[in-house]
Amino acid sequence: MTEIVLGGPPALGPLLARGALRSPFKRPAAGASFPRARFVLPAVRADLGRLAAYERVCGFATGDDGLPVTYPHVLGFPLAMRLMSEREFPLPLLGLVHTSVEITRYAAMPADAAYELSVHVAGLTPHRRGTEAAVVTEVRNGESLVWRSRSGYLARHRSARSTEAARKERVPLPTAAEWRIAADVGRRYGAASGDRNPIHLHPLTARLFGFPRAVAHGMWTAARCLAAHGVPERARVTAEFRAPVLLPGTVAYAADGSGRFELRGPERVHVEGRVLPL
Repeated sequence: MTEIVLGGPPALGPLLARGALRSPFKRPAAGASFPRARFVLPAVRADLGRLAAYERVCGFATGDDGLPVTYPHVLGFPLAMRLMSEREFPLPLLGLVHTSVEITRYAAMPADAAYELSVHVAGLTPHRRGTEAAVVTEVRNGESLVWRSRSGYLARHRSARSTEAARKERVPLPTAAEWRIAADVGRRYGAASGDRNPIHLHPLTARLFGFPRAVAHGMWTAARCLAAHGVPERARVTAEFRAPVLLPGTVAYAADGSGRFELRGPERVHVEGRVLPL
């Protein structure tokens, strides 16, 4: 795999524009070729002001010495966007859906440390609604791998596997809290994370993409649940994004003693996840 070392984080605005312009020409398919490059940022430090804003909007305690378990996703997001806006990436950036994330934190991550970040595509797989790309982000402190994530990004299109898979019967978890989510959460999270996808910002821009109102970022819903749940220093976290959370809205956070958690509304489950100590 070719390694491409960048001098600094790429600017998200031009990447979004480039990805949007190339989207109509993409032809997603599980058998398509994809970039075999690994993009690397050798010395990334968290901006402590933006980190504090992120902690506040997600519900993490502010002022801790370590990074929240989901924050390296924010640090790696510009690299992921650089990768997914490349001409060789076969899925259109416009309309791409974040379906899942698996995070493994191997060690404590001081907030003031410098980290090496890398992002690459692990592969494409057929999905019942289209084609899904697995994007892997890795974070190293010196020579040690301290954090790794694998995110699924879905391009929806006609597929040979378009029949809905039968869902297993699930027993609802006990409700732990009810949250009223403000209309501006998407804008606040976007300012803290840099992810200013228009579907999250305003009702008008969300309607352009088929949503009746703005929707919360999937990674915000995961982070909000994990802030409430608590995560050990060394742990594996999974979250599947089942349905968008419309803003404003009211949701129930539920959890049990096994590490399972979920975020649900009156009619559907929005997020299902689990925290497992290593």
